[in-house]
This record gives sequence, C-alpha cells and structure tokens, in this order.
Amino acid sequence: MRDNHLTRRRFLRNIAVMAPAGSILMIDPATGQELPRLALDDLLAVGLQYVEDAGQSKAQNYQPGQTCANCLQIQGNEGDAWRPCAIVPGKSVASAGWCSVWVAKPA
Repeated sequence: MRDNHLTRRRFLRNIAVMAPAGSILMIDPATGQELPRLALDDLLAVGLQYVEDAGQSKAQNYQPGQTCANCLQIQGNEGDAWRPCAIVPGKSVASAGWCSVWVAKPA
C-alpha cells in the first residue's frame, strides 16, 4: 500500500521542482526590474518567521548554520546577497536570512 501522506518536506521538494523558470532570475522578466525584497512585516514573512539575519532568529526549530543560502528553496546566483526563493515568488530574500521552511540542500 502506497503512503499518499503529503509531508512538509515532500511538499517543499515538489514546489522546488515546479518553480517557474522566470522566478529563478533576480530580474522580473515581465518588467525587467530587480525583484523587490521581502519585507519583514509582510504577512508571508511573518508566517514563515523570516529574518534577514539567521543568527537573529528566535524560532524553536532554527539550528545554527542554517541560512537561506544553504536552503533547497533558494534560487539565483551563488554568492548574491539577495536571491529569489521558491517559497516567496516575485520577491527576493537575504542569503544570510532564514525562515521556518528551511530545507537542507541535498549533498
């Protein structure tokens, strides 16, 4: 019998695979403009417990060393300070940041 239970990890992995190609770029292809940064007071940011500096996170599930830069959901160019994220379409997040849906990149 196959387990059809959708875990958070499986859900996030599916989102990463299905992310639209346009959101991979730091520039919005529709407007040619740089993506806006996710504001800390944005409802999505609040819900995700997003912080721009991972070391400042007070979330219970935060582990030292976890940052957006080493998360499976991050997109864009390695080393950029602000990059697109599959979880936050149309906005960029701080590479040094963290949120509650952080998932380790596969080794």
